[in-house]
Amino acid sequence: MGFWEKIRRAIHKMKGRLIIYAVAVVVGIFAIVAPISRAVTDGINVANQTGNQTEGIQTFFYHLAYITEPGENITKVFTAEYFGNFMTGVWVFLLIAAFFALIGIIKALPKHEFDDIENGSSDWAENGEQYRILSKKSGIILAEKNYLPVDKRGNVNVLVVRRFWCW
Repeated sequence: MGFWEKIRRAIHKMKGRLIIYAVAVVVGIFAIVAPISRAVTDGINVANQTGNQTEGIQTFFYHLAYITEPGENITKVFTAEYFGNFMTGVWVFLLIAAFFALIGIIKALPKHEFDDIENGSSDWAENGEQYRILSKKSGIILAEKNYLPVDKRGNVNVLVVRRFWCW
């Protein structure tokens, strides 16, 4: 299995989680980045007007209360005064979000080529040759449409070999 096939399988496995993550990122942009970019812009403006860095920092921390005004943030950050800092904040936020998404995809990569393959498959037999030994209709279930008949002469013991995971 090639590298890109592993990536494709990991993304397919995490598709639902990635959609929820993308929605959370969009909400985070407007709930976190917008008020912070407004506060930063206001702090920079006050520091430039007064020439005092301390007043700019105090204004920034005072204006972090913009978080409680989501509707006003959405309209204000698209004005010329705030848009530059907002886009810088969006890019930084998206880079951080992409980093965490990449970590999630790497953790979801299949460890070997047999991950997510059905256990108990009858793919080992072709053209119905398994039915010389097995039954299609009744007996001990081995796989879909494969049963070990109990009325068979001889040994009908079944050994199931499988990995056991315990968390």
